[in-house]
Amino acid sequence: MSNAHRQPISGSGRTAVPGARIVGDPDPNQLIEITVQLRVRPEADFPKIETLGALLPRERQHMTREEYAAAFSALPEDIAAVVDFARQTGLTVVCSDATRRSVTLSGTVATMSAAFATELKLYDSPRGKYRGREGEIHLPSQLSNIVEGVFGLDNRMQAKPHIVMPNPGIFPEITRVSLPSFTPDVIGQMYNFPPELDGKGQCIGILEFGGGFDLNDINTYFQSLGRPVPQVIAVDAGARNAPGEDSGADGEVMLDIDVAGAIAPGAKIVVYFAPFTEKGWIDALSAAVHDNVNKPSVISISWGFAEGQFIWTNQAVKAVNQALQAAAALGVTVCAASGDDGSADDQPDGHAHADFPASSPYILSCGGTTITVANSRISLETVWNRGPRTERGGGASGGGVSDMFPRPDWQNKANVPKSLSSGKDGRGVPDVAGNADGHSGYSIRVNGRNVDNVGGTSAVAPLWAGLIALINQSLGKPVGYLNPLLYNTLAPQKIFNDITMGTNDTTGKLGGYPAGDGWDACTGWGSPDGMKLLKALSQ
Repeated sequence: MSNAHRQPISGSGRTAVPGARIVGDPDPNQLIEITVQLRVRPEADFPKIETLGALLPRERQHMTREEYAAAFSALPEDIAAVVDFARQTGLTVVCSDATRRSVTLSGTVATMSAAFATELKLYDSPRGKYRGREGEIHLPSQLSNIVEGVFGLDNRMQAKPHIVMPNPGIFPEITRVSLPSFTPDVIGQMYNFPPELDGKGQCIGILEFGGGFDLNDINTYFQSLGRPVPQVIAVDAGARNAPGEDSGADGEVMLDIDVAGAIAPGAKIVVYFAPFTEKGWIDALSAAVHDNVNKPSVISISWGFAEGQFIWTNQAVKAVNQALQAAAALGVTVCAASGDDGSADDQPDGHAHADFPASSPYILSCGGTTITVANSRISLETVWNRGPRTERGGGASGGGVSDMFPRPDWQNKANVPKSLSSGKDGRGVPDVAGNADGHSGYSIRVNGRNVDNVGGTSAVAPLWAGLIALINQSLGKPVGYLNPLLYNTLAPQKIFNDITMGTNDTTGKLGGYPAGDGWDACTGWGSPDGMKLLKALSQ
């Protein structure tokens, strides 16, 4: 197809990872798959998510997945136009999904490069090797108002797990240390989670971008807790459940399952596996939100990456946010870890960064604390900050002010500071917090071993997801998108454990964001009191 009359896809611009260098050309005959994201149909009247999110659960009316599909699926003629484009350019249509507004195409590197008028190269970078592109993706003018994003041409790493293991690297031998470590159900007891609830009838979705789980480990772990073994299902959203292939990622997967399952053992847990690429994010989140078989009522995400154009393109951010808005309309709460590297978020540029997707206004962002326990109760709780993760046992609660998202109206009374990097107003993260310090960490099982003192905000997202599953069970309906209600109705009732000590600056240079009375940009409103939260949501 001629390159005449082509237009760039808005937000598709890419730059190389800082420090990257081109090391060659990809095999032109290599087959790759891409996801083409289509527009929302022009006549669609999307629910006012912020208005819905400010209501108490008893006042909410969420859409069913069937109602959503009928109102917001891609137009048949839009899908047909992409199919025709694929035929003309020599690409193969793998599948299409009207509800997810996506078409999956397959073709060689050479065919893809020609079809989208872009040049693919092989790069070596401080973040690893990848196939990438620079500049924008171009499409024929007749598709410019139909296609909102093309994902998969570039496969740079776009996710990292927010987990801190007790010693660096993969753990064939673990030196036990004399630090307290707790099973997740005990953490739940200390946070006053309702003991009579088990999450029965609920489904917790978990997004994973590597690793896998072994059912033998799951059975052994929950039997050792004296808890029912939850039903755990793997869904291939571009990658398979592959325990043993990446021991580091296995730790993340098992932490998520062990925490969510210990809190809500009666809930079904569905794990959506995808590659840690931009395409993987779009595919996994869409698969979970629009899963009409398992129908998760809450989703936990323990992966993320710092905001920034060399990682997240605007088209990807838009697609993720649209999926999160769909989740809100469907009554699905999405929890995400805020990061384990403090206000710098593992970026070496000397600036503060928020972590995405935790910085999305449609996410319940989960930060980290350190707990001191006496007589089986939390006697002191502070901001988690053990210094840089380059040091043994290091890590700190991610948090700060987004440079991608403006401050939402529901945060106007929260005293969100200006961004340390830009000096502008933005969406403040996190919203809530929980125990994340390995020094007061979690006991899990992975790769046939019991592992103590596991930490990271990776534990906090499934902890909150499990709590929300319990609350959904009690209410008999999903609470859904919580942020507007959280800031304007729930928090003033003093139902959280306010964290007032500490900061999340690991460098000693950024200043970080200090804790204080009320909301702060390192622990949000604080850690949960499960019974108080349930009572407030039951009004």
